[in-house]
Parts: sequence; C-alpha cells; structure tokens
Amino acid sequence: MARDYYGILGVDQEATEQEIKKAYRKLARKYHPDVNPSEEAAEKFAEISLAQEVLLDPQKRSIVDRGGDPMDAGGGMGGGAGFGGGLGDIFEAFFGGGAGGARQPRSRVQPGNDALLRTTITLEEAYAGAKKDVTVDTAVLCERCHGTGSKSESKPVTCDQCGGQGAVQEVQQSFLGNVMTQRECPKCRGYGEIITDPCQQCAGDGRVRATRDLVVNIPAGIASGMRIRMAGQGEVGHGGGPAGDLYVEVQVEPHPVFVREGNDLHLRLSVPMYDAALGTEIAVDNPAGEQTRIEVPAGTQPDERVVLQGEGMPRLRAEGRGDMVAHIQVIVPTALSNEERAALEDLRDGCPDEAAVQTEDEAAETGFFSRMRGKFRR
Repeated sequence: MARDYYGILGVDQEATEQEIKKAYRKLARKYHPDVNPSEEAAEKFAEISLAQEVLLDPQKRSIVDRGGDPMDAGGGMGGGAGFGGGLGDIFEAFFGGGAGGARQPRSRVQPGNDALLRTTITLEEAYAGAKKDVTVDTAVLCERCHGTGSKSESKPVTCDQCGGQGAVQEVQQSFLGNVMTQRECPKCRGYGEIITDPCQQCAGDGRVRATRDLVVNIPAGIASGMRIRMAGQGEVGHGGGPAGDLYVEVQVEPHPVFVREGNDLHLRLSVPMYDAALGTEIAVDNPAGEQTRIEVPAGTQPDERVVLQGEGMPRLRAEGRGDMVAHIQVIVPTALSNEERAALEDLRDGCPDEAAVQTEDEAAETGFFSRMRGKFRR
C-alpha cells in the first residue's frame, strides 16, 4: 500500500505549495531532533521530511495522485527517462526483487554516533595542560537488558509478517498496470526479527539516555577551536551497538595581559620616555606564574618590539615553545612639575637634535626602516 503523504503532513490533495511548506514547518518544530531527541521523533521527522520532498516535486506528486508511491522500489517514476533508478529498479518494479536479488534485513545492532561537547579553559590551563571535569549527556547501554532490548534477554524471533526479510512485497496499480514493489516491513521496521518482551527501561532499544561525568586531559599548547577525541565515549548504538567517539571542542578564554598568535604570546609594555632613552628592565609573570624579565634597550623607539625567543606557548605535542613579543609604547608625560620641566629644558639645550621638517628620503630612513629594524630586534 502506498504511503499517504498528504495524511503525513495533514493536508488535503488540493493543498498548495505554501500550505505544504506551512504544514511541514509546524510539524518540524515538534519533531526536529534539536527539540525532541527521542528515536520516535527522529523517525517522524524523517517521515515528514520525505513527505514534503515528494509533494513539492511535481513529478513525484503526480505519481502519488495516481495512487502510486514514487519512493518505493527505487523511486518508481523519479527523474531521468521515466524511472528514478536504473535497470535494477525496472526489474524490481515488474518482477519483485530486481536485478540485485531480495532485500536484506538491516542489523538490529548498529554502531553509535559521535558526540560533541564544548568546554572553556584559561590561557594558564592551555599553557601548562590540565585535567578538566566535564558532564556529557548521551545514550548509554541499558543496564537492565545489557543492550539486548529484551526484558528476559532472550533472542529476537523471526518476524511472521516478512519471514525475516525485513521487507514485504505489494502489488500496486500505476499507469503501467499492476506492478510488484518492496517496502520496509511495518511490523519489524526492517529488522526481520521482533523482540517479544521489550525491556521496560529502554523500550527495546538496548540503550537509554544518561548523564555521565568524565575527565578530559587537556594537552599543553592546545588552542581555541581544537578538538580532543575520546574514543568510545560517544553515543551507544541501537541494540547495544558499539559507542561512537566523544569530541571535546576547547575554547580558550581571553587573558588580561597576553594575546596569543599561533604559539607566540604578545603583550604591551608602557615605558616612560626617560626609561626608553636610558634603557630599563621589566618583570612579567608568564602564564605559568614564573617571572620573566624583559630588557628594554636604551634608545628604544615607540612601537618597537622586544622578542624573547622560546618564552611563548608550548608547541602542541612537539618540542620547543613560541616567542614572547613585547610591544613598546613610549609614554610622554603631559603634566610636568617645575623641576621636571627645568631638567628637560637643560636636556634639550644640550642635545644637538632639534625639531625639523623631514624630506621623503629622511622619513623613509628614520621612520619606516628604523621601525622595521626595531621589529626584529632580539
């Protein structure tokens, strides 16, 4: 018997394209996996999605209106030269089994899906590595039936409707006449076998949803957006099938002092102009809490950089570290005491340099190229 695509969406045969889309959106809000994670909802969502696809395709809808099902036996009247599939679909439509032989039942035991979890760490944890406690909500093995889906843990029995094939054959009327088609057995849902005493805890699924606490090993040097794979910690599959993997995506919180760029750590230093002229040394705590001393050479200019090699972030699963890069901001005082003003005037009187207009060549030499030299000072 052909599917009732109009009934699935709750619309009549005269429904317009807009009415079909509206009905689909209404049902999707109820059965979408992000809203309703149950397996029944997933099957219902797949069903309404298929119904919308068929009814929005004029060719497929025409087959439905003639009493056929365009999605059975490879699609009946799909695209191409009259048939949706190839030669095998034509054989299957007329002779019930096609060129490829009888349909095989699908296994009740299915591998589980992977799961994704996000967690946030500090730059200090990314620098040194850490162990992070996380909570994950996934499908786990049913403890009551141990994944068998049976209350007594007995083996499933062969489905009496499809004889264990997972599919049933039907005769349908179409513009070609009577044709033999195959579709999923509605009694066993394509498994070819039935659990006679379903487990009450998992309803025969072999798995239940549960919250678990796990410890994630954060490697030193990890960066935002990277994922850590935890094998076998994802979703347990249908029928107690093997679990997928859990991926933990890491986000590193912004740091008040350091900005990370690859494996390098950048920071800004405010240096008074007299310290920039005479040279000084500044102590900085790195993300491990260890003190690093940054030497500002005498004559340092605004926007120059001081690079400390090997003082940056550890290289992930490799030897060595990046660099620590200090960006110098020279601070010019705006309010001077009488003594400070007198001292600066004495300094100016004894200095050979004076304010002047620069030529283009002088600006290129003293501006751009000197700053480039400063950027690579180590």
